[in-house]
Amino acid sequence: MKKHPVDLRVPLSLLALVLLGGAIALIAVGSSASPKKHGTATQGGFEASGLLSPVAAAPPLALHNYLGQPVDIQSYKGKVLLVTFLYTHCPDVCPLMASNLRVAQNLMPPAVRSKVAIVAVSVDPKGDTPKAVSAFLARHQMTGRMQYLVGSAHELGPVWQAWGVGSERDAAKPEFINHSGLIYGVTGSGKRLTIYASNFQPAEIAHDVPLLAVR
Repeated sequence: MKKHPVDLRVPLSLLALVLLGGAIALIAVGSSASPKKHGTATQGGFEASGLLSPVAAAPPLALHNYLGQPVDIQSYKGKVLLVTFLYTHCPDVCPLMASNLRVAQNLMPPAVRSKVAIVAVSVDPKGDTPKAVSAFLARHQMTGRMQYLVGSAHELGPVWQAWGVGSERDAAKPEFINHSGLIYGVTGSGKRLTIYASNFQPAEIAHDVPLLAVR
C-alpha cells in the first residue's frame, strides 16, 4: 500500500508486496529503483511492469456500478479486461491512472479497442457516491468507457481481499485512502497475467492488449 501524496516512481519490488500476501509472485523486469521504460519487453513480449506467476483465473468480481447496474466480469470472457482500484477524491495516482487509461484506449485501433473492457473498483465505500463517480468519469473523459463499481464496505471487502488490494483510511489525513495502485491485465480466456504500476505508459497497455487477447 502507499500513502498520498506519493512518489509516482513505484519500485517494482514494492509491487510484489501487495499481491495476495505473497501468494502470487511478481516476475519483475528491469531495475527495482526506477520505472521500466516503454519498449522494454518482459517475457512473452509484454511491456507490462511484470507478469504474474502462477498464471490463474482472475478472482471473482461481481458488483454494481455507480448507476446501480449489475456487473460481473464473467460476462467479459473473450475480451481483454483491465482491472484497477480507485477512489474519486484521490489527489494524485487515481486521476493519473484514469487519464492514462483513456490515452491507452485512444492509441488502440478501433478493432482492438472494441475487445477491451476497463473496470475500476472503489476503495472508498463512503466517498464514492454516484454523484462523485459521475463527476470523476466526466472529468477524465471516461464516461461510458470504464465501468466504475461501488458498494458497501461489506460488499467491497471480499473483492479487495480476493484481488490482494489494501484499502484503509490514512490515520494522519483521513480524507485520503491508502490503497494499492495497480492495474491488472486479464486475458481473453479470463486469466490474470500482467500487472502495471500506477505510472505506466499508455503505449505499454496499447501494445499488450493484442497479446492478452490471444492468451
